[in-house]
Amino acid sequence: MSTIDVTKTHVAKELKHDSPIISCRFDPTGKYVFFGAQDFKVWRWEWSGEAKVEFNHNAWVRGIAFHPNGETVLTAGYDGRLVWWLVAADKPEPIREVNAHDGWARAVAVSPDGSLVATSGNDHKVKLWSFADGSLVKEFVGHDCHVYNVLFHPDGKSLVSGDLKANLIHWNIETGEQARKMTAEALCKYDPTFLADIGGFRGLAFDSAGTRLAGSGITNVTNAFAGVGNPAIVVYDWKSAELKIQHESKAKLQGVGWGVALHPDNFVIGISGGGGGGFLLFWKPDGKEEFHQLKFPNNARDLDLASDGLHVVTGHYDKHIRISMLAEKTA
Repeated sequence: MSTIDVTKTHVAKELKHDSPIISCRFDPTGKYVFFGAQDFKVWRWEWSGEAKVEFNHNAWVRGIAFHPNGETVLTAGYDGRLVWWLVAADKPEPIREVNAHDGWARAVAVSPDGSLVATSGNDHKVKLWSFADGSLVKEFVGHDCHVYNVLFHPDGKSLVSGDLKANLIHWNIETGEQARKMTAEALCKYDPTFLADIGGFRGLAFDSAGTRLAGSGITNVTNAFAGVGNPAIVVYDWKSAELKIQHESKAKLQGVGWGVALHPDNFVIGISGGGGGGFLLFWKPDGKEEFHQLKFPNNARDLDLASDGLHVVTGHYDKHIRISMLAEKTA
């Protein structure tokens, strides 16, 4: 039986780009890494080598998602557009696009059966689209601030969205109605000095069975303008909507938890990026503080776990994409 020894995690591969990285995702096969950069483009990197291919979305792109068949990638940009592309195209061109949101389109997700696409944005809306033709299927209204993230439940019947004020809304896809609402009060703060809310769900992830939902962000904020606070991850029991645990960093690192993944071997992976630098952090399900960390040369701004469970990709402000290897051991 194979298990993971995260204490031997190391950076196995990196790519130097010419612009800071905003987002990153493995494609379903793990062959490619797609990443969004501040050059207003998304790039495909076949990471067994060095070759990059340009997808010109013409905006900053935080949202990247794939159809389950691995043939199509969708990008959601700060121009409000949702764009369909062929994953393996030699010279990628949009095959479909819609004006999804007024203002930034923050996130995109594809349903487990590949028939639907969900997006969320700064217009406080969550929208559901037909993957086949890009037509609007439903619009979910219930948030009163920027909606940072959206995710399908693995059963395909539910949708969850997380906003700036750390509200999670569970939506019934069939009826379009709000099923329930959860709030992670520790992940948002109103700063009366700067008259601003800071926080929210910067990352969301279900485990493969859909029994746990994790969200990442910032807590213990002392300065909203400078973004001073500590990375944190909250984990909910999906059935009961009970907050099970809040993971934080042992050294109270300064930064934001920009992403989270729930590993099949039952540990939690998160990243921190901010004034304290960049870190890859690992928690046991019942551990409030991490049991291992890997320090990066620079701030981490997004992460994704490969389908093989052995590789984590992170995007960084220093214009690097880094792939970390989680050491495999045999018992």
